[in-house]
Amino acid sequence: MNIRYFAWVRERVGKEEETLELPADVKTVADLILHLKGLDDYHAAAFEEEDAIRVALDQEHVETDAELGSAREVAFFPPMTGG
Repeated sequence: MNIRYFAWVRERVGKEEETLELPADVKTVADLILHLKGLDDYHAAAFEEEDAIRVALDQEHVETDAELGSAREVAFFPPMTGG
């Protein structure tokens, strides 16, 4: 699965995107976040404030209980602010 990171999530992870083969037990966005947090200290730091991160599956905004299903891309980003 292709995983993309934006703004401060990208800065903390240290890369814009990566492709990962996910374990069979990673079925939802929440499962994916838990998996990513366990990869290394960079991912753990990026996801320590899970409630502050928004997610999109194949460019469609979803909640963390959403099933990954056949999604090809997951994007993580902070909430957008205007000004």
